Amino acid sequence: MLFIGSSIAQGILWAIMALGVYVTFRLLDIADLSCEGVFPLGAAVCARLIANGVDPWIATFVALVSGMAAGWIAGFLNTVMKIPPLLTGILVLTGMYSINLHIMSQPNIALLGKKTLMSLPLLSSLSTSMKTAVVGSIVFVLVVLLMSWFLHTEVGLGFRAIGDNVIMGKANGINSNRMVVLGYILGNGLIALAGALIAQKDGFADINMGIGTIVIGLSAVMISEVVVPNLTIGKRLASIVIGSIIYRVIIDTILNQPFIAIAPTDLRLYSAILLALVLWFPKWREQRK
Repeated sequence: MLFIGSSIAQGILWAIMALGVYVTFRLLDIADLSCEGVFPLGAAVCARLIANGVDPWIATFVALVSGMAAGWIAGFLNTVMKIPPLLTGILVLTGMYSINLHIMSQPNIALLGKKTLMSLPLLSSLSTSMKTAVVGSIVFVLVVLLMSWFLHTEVGLGFRAIGDNVIMGKANGINSNRMVVLGYILGNGLIALAGALIAQKDGFADINMGIGTIVIGLSAVMISEVVVPNLTIGKRLASIVIGSIIYRVIIDTILNQPFIAIAPTDLRLYSAILLALVLWFPKWREQRK
């Protein structure tokens, strides 16, 4: 039960990052690799501020804003400088590595003994997994509600229209470049927010903690679409937490099963294999039909 509880708690936090991936990958149809640099950016900003005595709520909000700023840079490279999305992501994640090092002034920052969202007095009686689950659930629900509301506004509908059919969107007077930049800002802001929360949960921020985040985010999105297909946009956003939890349970089960000794260093390999299987499953199902 402790094993399952820990996987669920982590899955809820990672679902926030998966929402950011969903914004660019599904709503805008852009393969954005910048999340591997933006995720540790949120963790670095939040950890540095908390280590300097800043309130964790303020530190988390600043981390969110820093991710949105990185998203604006990615959007500028893509729309104004006309750099393809794939190269845009590579440029941003490469540049973020040096920026994150400057922010932390060292490869990692420990938060042991510091006040974080996971150590609030209201949560003092709960276990570590329960603290993570409560904080993650509150943030995830707020994000889903705000995103669902936004995507049903006039701007949000235009944003979705550009992702569905950019030619038709332009024909209806929608500024596609602004919508793409907005997508980068929203997606990377959520990814940085997740990085800040996970750094507080783990008790540290590390320069390499963003490696493989794109695989985790895509896996959560794809698993949710396979498990619960054909949902409206609001329900689809909420269902991402299901995919994220299933992903964490599968990975943790593989690492902790008693039959074959598996090193934690193989985590990225099994994540890639799992994503490949999830991507292949819809095609296999269609062939069977």
